[in-house]
Amino acid sequence: MTEEDFLAAYDPQAFPPVAVTADVVALTIRDDALHLLLIRRAEPPYSGFWALPGGFVRPDEDLAACARRELAEETGLGGERLRRVHLEQLASYSAPDRDPRMRVVSVAHLAFAPDLPDPAAGTDAEDAAWLPVADLPTRQLAFDHERIVADGLERARSKLEYTPLATRFLGDEFTIGELRAVYETVWGHALHAGNFHRKVLSVPGFVESTGVTTERGGARGGPRARLYRAGDARLLHPALLRPAREETIR
Repeated sequence: MTEEDFLAAYDPQAFPPVAVTADVVALTIRDDALHLLLIRRAEPPYSGFWALPGGFVRPDEDLAACARRELAEETGLGGERLRRVHLEQLASYSAPDRDPRMRVVSVAHLAFAPDLPDPAAGTDAEDAAWLPVADLPTRQLAFDHERIVADGLERARSKLEYTPLATRFLGDEFTIGELRAVYETVWGHALHAGNFHRKVLSVPGFVESTGVTTERGGARGGPRARLYRAGDARLLHPALLRPAREETIR
């Protein structure tokens, strides 16, 4: 039998149906707190529950395209602003009973960027909002999204240790103090300003100076802060470890 004959006679309905979705753990920093994008489902299953933005992969798109489409639908982002959002695959979730409708495998994605706009609920959502991560224990999430969110938060926190992705929460130019604020917000720990400044500047390619400073000094006066931009490093060596991990290694 030729391959053409085999494909012509092949019957996909001979196998149980399986659907694939892309869910997005979208993070941003608002009012000095880490926020997660959630939607309130308007239809069953889990009507009225909060859930991650996501949807079924269409026949003409791959997983990344589906994740970006879902993110764009909830945030209104498009064009260059959408392309600047950091997006990466997080993990796959395939428990047979994770969706009561049918067998659904979800490939979750992690996304973060600065200044993401207020969300607008899509046609299948009752509401959409950026909710503080600190408030998540009071929310009951649909499907297995609580587990997906936990995995996404751990991935984001760990990636800040060994990659320069903290700079993706900031604009094109930033101070070391603003970069430290990202680490403190995502990690949930206060950091020593002087030690953090020294560590950042000791990592080759992490940041590079713009040669200019802020227009004015800090809230308490003092010299104007130097402005930096993201460097060309893809990995941080040495890594910036979370305080608890640093104590363990010592």
